[in-house]
Amino acid sequence: MSNVMSSTGSILVTGGNGQLATSLATLGGDRIIRVGRPEFDFDKPETIAAAIEKYHPAAVVNAAAWTAVDLAETEKDGAERANCSGPKALAEACAKAGIPFVHVSTDYVFSGDKGAPYTEEDPTNPETVYGSTKADGEQAVLAANPKSIVLRTSWVYSAHGKNFIKTMINAGAKNPALKVVGDQSGNPTSSDDLAEAILAILALVEKDGWKPEYAGIYHASGTGETTWHGLAVAALEEAEKHGQAMPTVTAIRTEDWPTPAKRPQDSRLDCSKLHRIFGVKMPEWRESVARTVHRLFTAS
Repeated sequence: MSNVMSSTGSILVTGGNGQLATSLATLGGDRIIRVGRPEFDFDKPETIAAAIEKYHPAAVVNAAAWTAVDLAETEKDGAERANCSGPKALAEACAKAGIPFVHVSTDYVFSGDKGAPYTEEDPTNPETVYGSTKADGEQAVLAANPKSIVLRTSWVYSAHGKNFIKTMINAGAKNPALKVVGDQSGNPTSSDDLAEAILAILALVEKDGWKPEYAGIYHASGTGETTWHGLAVAALEEAEKHGQAMPTVTAIRTEDWPTPAKRPQDSRLDCSKLHRIFGVKMPEWRESVARTVHRLFTAS
């Protein structure tokens, strides 16, 4: 972690050692200042403004969140602090400092019943505590800081941390047959690709200065769509290229894999606004899966 107290163009990133924070630190180099518990904790409000005052960043990226979707159903207060009141306080601190705030949100703000990719203009209709607290957080952040950018993403994976692709590869190494839900659709997103998008956005803001039209909600997910079954097969096919035996992967229905929190059936996101406003388009998801699996198998 950087020990830089302040520097021109430094970016403060919350989320400690999470997937996105790690990707931002890797790609952003010395200008990235990562903070996490216990130094920065949404459960300890006094640490929020203190981090801004300590590091004097040029911008803040909030990659911290309550992401335990099922646990949120019974731990609503903790999810609310991490996903709504905490980010709101951070956005307020950024507003006081006059700096841009990038807040990461989720496809779970939608129910998944539209039957077509969601745009930023579609009304939110979350069906889980996690989704509800994230939707509330979006509005709280936008109201707290006029220089807020909310990026909704989906199905995030990487070569580090805990995620679906690593779980599938580990399971495939131990089992000759797997069952994976095949009736939920979405856009897999590499945390490296999302980090690159965020850095490109902030580079544009730094170069041209803040413009009021930058503020608002954007969808930022990998290009192309698939199901969890399709993502698992793609990852395992890449693992096979590195010598891992390919298991049989059977598609099952959502009801065959019950969870405490309901998953969106079809949470595909239309990301055209991101390209229109910032000139950013995320890579095709299969290419990014291949890169991620390659990194998993070649890491020392």
